[in-house]
Amino acid sequence: MGTVPVVSLLLLVVSVSLLTCPSVHGGKILVFPVDGSHWLNMDLMIKSLHARGHEVTVVRTATSWYIKENAPHYRSMTITLPGAISIEEQDFFVTFLVKMLAIKKDGGSLMGFVNFYWEMLTSLSNIHHQASLLGVEIFENKTLMRSIRDTQFDMVLVDPGLPVGVVVAHELKLPTVFNVRWITSGEGHFVIAPSPTSYVPTSGNAMSDKMTFQQRVKNTLYYVLNTCIDKFVVCPHYDRLVDRYFGPDVKFYHLLQGADIWLMRVDFVFEFPRPTMPNVVYIGGFQSKPSEPLSSELEEFVQSSGEHGFILMSLGSLVKGLPTEITSEIAAAFAQIPQKVIWRHAGERPNNLGNNTLLLKWMPQNDLLGHPKIKAFVAHGGTNGIYEAIYHSVPIIGIPLLFDQFENILRLEVRGAAKALDATRITRQNFLEAIQEVLQDPSYRNNMQRLSALHRDKPMHPLETALYWIEFVMRHKGASHLRTESYKMPWYAYYSIDVICFLIAVLLMLMAIVVGSIRFLCCRLCRRRKPKQE
Repeated sequence: MGTVPVVSLLLLVVSVSLLTCPSVHGGKILVFPVDGSHWLNMDLMIKSLHARGHEVTVVRTATSWYIKENAPHYRSMTITLPGAISIEEQDFFVTFLVKMLAIKKDGGSLMGFVNFYWEMLTSLSNIHHQASLLGVEIFENKTLMRSIRDTQFDMVLVDPGLPVGVVVAHELKLPTVFNVRWITSGEGHFVIAPSPTSYVPTSGNAMSDKMTFQQRVKNTLYYVLNTCIDKFVVCPHYDRLVDRYFGPDVKFYHLLQGADIWLMRVDFVFEFPRPTMPNVVYIGGFQSKPSEPLSSELEEFVQSSGEHGFILMSLGSLVKGLPTEITSEIAAAFAQIPQKVIWRHAGERPNNLGNNTLLLKWMPQNDLLGHPKIKAFVAHGGTNGIYEAIYHSVPIIGIPLLFDQFENILRLEVRGAAKALDATRITRQNFLEAIQEVLQDPSYRNNMQRLSALHRDKPMHPLETALYWIEFVMRHKGASHLRTESYKMPWYAYYSIDVICFLIAVLLMLMAIVVGSIRFLCCRLCRRRKPKQE
């Protein structure tokens, strides 16, 4: 074959590839993230968008702890607020955990719980008040707003845990994509998809999808409580913001529900099945990836475990909130096992630490979970760690501490891939028994391997799926054809209360006509019979 035909063939192949693949042009993306562990997920997505040629601008506050002002993969837009948003403070959740553990340790007195939850709701209100001020600072800064408009962004990527970005997107008339699992009222599905409390566990209620009557009652009460907290504690701050800049005809909750695409950090291998919507895209485990080689020091320690292997433990930064008496009981249990232990521990050094345990302030968690000698993972149940453990087929000993961690561990426990322990009731004996059960019962690893096989069996990696749909929204200037407009309906129309009332009225009218007709006929018959009898 000659040179010219070969070149022509190559040009034909390239042309066909360009025609059949969606065109991707570098877009401009405005990002409203949430600080803390949420930022780890968003940052990974931003790096991937940058690698694909997109220009990313991240809105941050001057007091952000995790979100740095200077980074190679994004430009930052720093806003100075009158005060720091509480969750940007490094030890906010640690302080929260200490108070929670103290209440549980005291036996959970009614007054203790009332005082704690009152303080929690006050803190929640303050967080969203501070977040709403971010919108005020942006809108009132005319120079900044002019700069944002002149940049001509293509879309807004929002973490709706603090949803002020939704309001800014509405002002800019830009399509919105959510990187979400949690929103103001809890789990994201509850504001856009049918969520029957008969089999869909409510946020904060650690139950499976198979509930008894009492559990369904409890689940419904949790749903009502979450709705009330959202309506009366959280949303008023954003309602005032929306009313101030857009007037009473625009509703904050309609803006929240009107996102074009919801990138949901959910995989039904792990979550319980539930109703969903066309504009929800599932990217659970999008941060999971193959492990990389360990440093020489870590590899040497891991290899010294021999045939016994090693156990990994990480409770994130929350471990600083555990009192020494709990961590010392854990350390004493570790000292009794033949496995080596690598423990991410940033707090006070526990007592009873064995020679088999290595304490580290930071460790390559994903690389250790993917190591062939890993035997089990002691974890608090954070979503990132859960999906990494599923990806690498590592069974879990769960010590849930706050928020959705109880639900996450329960989901794995129901599937036979985890063993849960109550942090306030840990002793060296019951912790040792839990470790031995998970290590010696092959069902835990077998069940996790099955979950891992299901989780990995996808036509496209979840991160690639997320990037595709972000670019889809930029290419088509939104995805309104996938979004239901049901959120704009009044509640009585959404639940067909008006239809039911109309049908009942028609039925009653028909019944009245039938009864009236019968009575009329009976009266006529009676009048005819009376003359004959006379």
